[in-house]
Amino acid sequence: MRAKIFVVLESVFLGLGILVLTPSINPMTISKTGTSQQQASESQNYVETSYSSSSKSKTSLKPLAAWECTTSWYGEDFDGLPTATGETYDMYAETAAHPTLPLGSIVRVVNTRNHRSQIVRINDRGPYVEGRELDVSYQVAKQLGFDQRGTAKVRLELLEVPSRPVADHRN
Repeated sequence: MRAKIFVVLESVFLGLGILVLTPSINPMTISKTGTSQQQASESQNYVETSYSSSSKSKTSLKPLAAWECTTSWYGEDFDGLPTATGETYDMYAETAAHPTLPLGSIVRVVNTRNHRSQIVRINDRGPYVEGRELDVSYQVAKQLGFDQRGTAKVRLELLEVPSRPVADHRN
């Protein structure tokens, strides 16, 4: 009996320890690190690409939040299928899938290995693979230089959240 109680208590404390020590993946809860001067000098190293469907220059926007994550890409198997927003997935569009960011959000994805960046719109849910937080279109993966490898460590910068939530057809 004592052994069972010990195992249960050990599991509870281990779980609490993991929750406390593991950083949240929610971008709104992550504090910004570094000084403004450090962030400015880092952003000068990024190769910027403008978001083509917007008249404002998204490349000059300061991120609302930023964090690092692992990304992958999805392409031909999903090309032409509906996304969570209801639009048709185009593997050559500048779009991405994220499990929790509001649909319609604009994010800058920066490959931490080569500092290439691309601004994309979140129009789908996913990825559904443990350890990955973002799925970008094939075209974005190609522009960021990880289409051959399949995955990359990226810095994700939330630039804009839609003022009105986009209807979420498939959660």
